[in-house]
Amino acid sequence: MSSPTPRQTSGQGRLYDSILDTIGNTPCVRINHLAPKHVTVYVKAEFFNPAASVKDRLAISIIEEAERSGALKPGQTVVEATSGNTGIGLAMVCAAKGYPLVVTMADSFSIERRKLMRFLGAKVVLTPRAAKGYGMYAKAKELAEKNGWFFARQFETAANATIHENTTGREIVADFKGKRLDYFVTGYGTGGTFTGVSRVLRKELPQTKIILCEPASAPLVASGTAQVRAADQGPAAGHPAWTPHPVQGWTPDFIPYVLQEGLDKKFYDELIAIAGPAGIEWSRKLAQKEGIFTGISAGATFAVAMQVAEKAPAGSVILAMLPDTGERYMTTPLFEGIAEGMSADEEALSKSTPGYQMPPPAA
Repeated sequence: MSSPTPRQTSGQGRLYDSILDTIGNTPCVRINHLAPKHVTVYVKAEFFNPAASVKDRLAISIIEEAERSGALKPGQTVVEATSGNTGIGLAMVCAAKGYPLVVTMADSFSIERRKLMRFLGAKVVLTPRAAKGYGMYAKAKELAEKNGWFFARQFETAANATIHENTTGREIVADFKGKRLDYFVTGYGTGGTFTGVSRVLRKELPQTKIILCEPASAPLVASGTAQVRAADQGPAAGHPAWTPHPVQGWTPDFIPYVLQEGLDKKFYDELIAIAGPAGIEWSRKLAQKEGIFTGISAGATFAVAMQVAEKAPAGSVILAMLPDTGERYMTTPLFEGIAEGMSADEEALSKSTPGYQMPPPAA
């Protein structure tokens, strides 16, 4: 789409005291090529957060709520179990605020995630993939209890859904003020985005249908099987409906307590399962057809949004959450088949002009 006049920028009219002040206020971006013609589709691009995922919101909320309550003392070590994005967000926040961070993460998650956390100064303790998400959670809890560390507890803390109620949900309502919003589509990891945004939409935009997605190979919500919980509301065991899936960041092998509120209050109007390969396919389509570079969980959410769009009445408006950037997935199936060297077509282009054999540099 061409612009009739040269683009200009004028600044935001403010200076920021900390990188943490740039969290939130992410844009809702229209889909121009992939959406069916009879509807309008937007995506909320959470990779505009400073550490490039929606979990930056959760990270700042956990730390600042703990500071206010006194649960987190100056200089105290923070520990958390994460598939990556929460750990990266916490690493950013802890670096900016001066807290040591230890992250526990199953060794099945992408290598670049652990490198990013270490680059930001965190220590990363890997747990066996056979122990699944529950294993990394149990390790973080053990380390917190043994060492007197602050356990962030993203899967249980009230600070999770609260930040999405106070920021993400409010942003959506403000962006669509005076406009229609017929469907909101999101997956779940901890359930914070779903629960927090739903609190706002049910009050402010009650006509908006909320669509919850989960992996077809890990249908925890669809199974109807209750999660076994410990006294502190954390998981006491893995969920029997879970099997491995490629949608990193979605659906650990237990139903988080934060998600449970949204389930108990029936915040969603429809639950749709999506296969992992569809998430990969639509993530690639978003990159190649819209220029939107995002991860597998975003691709899976968008895949469900496309299913909703196909069946939606003419004129419907749909918003899908895109949780993070595609750079978190370089060593995952998302980038399989993306060559490092030139393809035959690229070789042919190189050789199509005389300068393809570059002379050696002058001595």
